[in-house]
Amino acid sequence: MILRLPKAVLGIGYEFARHLLRRPVVGICAAARTSDGLWLLVRRADTGTWAFPGGTLEWGETLRASLPREISEEAGVDDVRLGRVLGVFSRPDRDLRFHAVTVLVACEVDGPVRGPKNPLEIREARLFEAADIPRPLAMGMDDMLDVALASGPTVLE
Repeated sequence: MILRLPKAVLGIGYEFARHLLRRPVVGICAAARTSDGLWLLVRRADTGTWAFPGGTLEWGETLRASLPREISEEAGVDDVRLGRVLGVFSRPDRDLRFHAVTVLVACEVDGPVRGPKNPLEIREARLFEAADIPRPLAMGMDDMLDVALASGPTVLE
């Protein structure tokens, strides 16, 4: 007999294993802009603050596949054009849940076409002019934002 556990129980087990193993996880986030220069941010449900869309790499997933998936899930954006890596960030205190080594990637995106997939995680997605980006960003992402703002236009592959 195969034991079937609810998805929520499996998720808790997964998070417990990450804490038990105490190993950094690979994160990825998007410094995403539209072709007319607006920045895409998501408002987190846990803190109510804004952040770059992103998340952690899933087992068996490539970095190239993870970012469009995360942007779609969190921001309701389907058209994502990946650009260059802007930096790798590894501050252990950035996220209280775990230590992530996060790859920041420049992206060009179209605007959101639907709401976030999980409103318990992400409340909304919105486009901002650079001067109107609300600070501080969630998870101490202001250093990432500063790098992204200084990077100039998105360079696509």
